[in-house]
Amino acid sequence: MSHGLAIPLVVALVVTQAVVASSNTMDDTARFTALLNEAELLFEPPAGFVDMPAQSTPVFDYERAVRSPEGDLEIRVAVRPLKRLRIEYDDPHGSVPDPNHIFPLVFESLASRLAGGRHAPSNAYPPDQAQEKFNADWAAAAVFDITEDFASNHSQGLLLALHRNKVSDAYVIFLFDDYAAVKERLNAAMRTLVFAPLETGDDNG
Repeated sequence: MSHGLAIPLVVALVVTQAVVASSNTMDDTARFTALLNEAELLFEPPAGFVDMPAQSTPVFDYERAVRSPEGDLEIRVAVRPLKRLRIEYDDPHGSVPDPNHIFPLVFESLASRLAGGRHAPSNAYPPDQAQEKFNADWAAAAVFDITEDFASNHSQGLLLALHRNKVSDAYVIFLFDDYAAVKERLNAAMRTLVFAPLETGDDNG
């Protein structure tokens, strides 16, 4: 693994710990709602999808999960407010990275981890599409064969990463076995998590 990807790995783990550590103060639903509000996000699962328990995994922790009635499409959501982010950076020759500048590397690192180190083809949305589709300053997606350490009940995954400057990062992981069978529902579910529209005059740039 290159030196450049080592930093996002540490960041992802530290941020996960910060979010999960608050779990003792309130119930799951209230905690997730508070997290969404803090991160300026809106969550609306597809109609008919049922809740599943969120879990801690060796690869990545997530705060919300839902699945289709047929069980062939699952959606896992992780929310990471930037103000909770603590960066452990051990390069004596460089300054600590700005949280608003590292999200593409965090995304690449996370996609690789979810794929068990295998190839995870990815593409960033053009800025205007990221804003139009998700009210995001940046968005990207990757597809891969999912590692069993994250999901043993499905074989394929699609990671959608969203970023709003100075506010939060968010990750939506779609799990399935047969892309052709879920393609239509998957496309419709891409807006399960979006950033709330900015008020007039508000600028997070």
